[in-house]
Amino acid sequence: MIAKMRFLYSQIKFYYSVNWIKTLYFNFKKFPFKTAKVLPVFFYGPVKLSCLSGQIQIIAPIRRAMIGFGQPYEMNTVHKGIAEINLAGILSFNGNVQFGKDYFVYIKEGAFCEFGHMASIASSGKIICTEKISLGNYARLGSECQIIDTNFHAMMDTQNGEIFKMTEPIQIGNYNFISNRVSIMKGTVTPNYCTVASNSLCTKDYSSLGENILIGGIPVKLLKSNISRDWKGELENFEKWLII
Repeated sequence: MIAKMRFLYSQIKFYYSVNWIKTLYFNFKKFPFKTAKVLPVFFYGPVKLSCLSGQIQIIAPIRRAMIGFGQPYEMNTVHKGIAEINLAGILSFNGNVQFGKDYFVYIKEGAFCEFGHMASIASSGKIICTEKISLGNYARLGSECQIIDTNFHAMMDTQNGEIFKMTEPIQIGNYNFISNRVSIMKGTVTPNYCTVASNSLCTKDYSSLGENILIGGIPVKLLKSNISRDWKGELENFEKWLII
């Protein structure tokens, strides 16, 4: 009896945390009716939908709540109420994806951003995509990380007048563990099974360093080889706590 009561309480608590108005509005605005009625995208807590003129793609079997914006899977329980989505380009999902609280997602018109299965960005994360950003399967970013594929302003060589390219694609490999407060800037490429230490700055292609590596620093350098998060050991927890 007690177990049933606890289960009922957890279900009520979960449904209370869903922002049903934004969830219904988003799904029925962005998907065909057959997809929208399943409600593949859930919103939790407050969010400002600044622009929804772009496209949403789900390249995976459609199921309820497979994509969670503001999903409560972390220690912190309070929303600051600053979450915002500005979608003018294409946002593509290849499976279940989680966004923590107070995220900022900006996809410029003509830009393409994709998330692999079980990719995530934790609370206060920021994604600014003006050309292309790709996150592999199980590419998981900690709180206060930012992925930005642009300088925002054109830079030039003051001697010869050359204008440098303002944007470059970003590619994060499969099974990447990006710690908190990491900045991933334009031109960054990481290999599979890569761990990035907290407070690091990524600015270039690191794929030549191989897999199962720890990198970190400002700017990033190789810190240790033959090291990886225990992905297989955590699969049960992923299924239990992240997939609804």
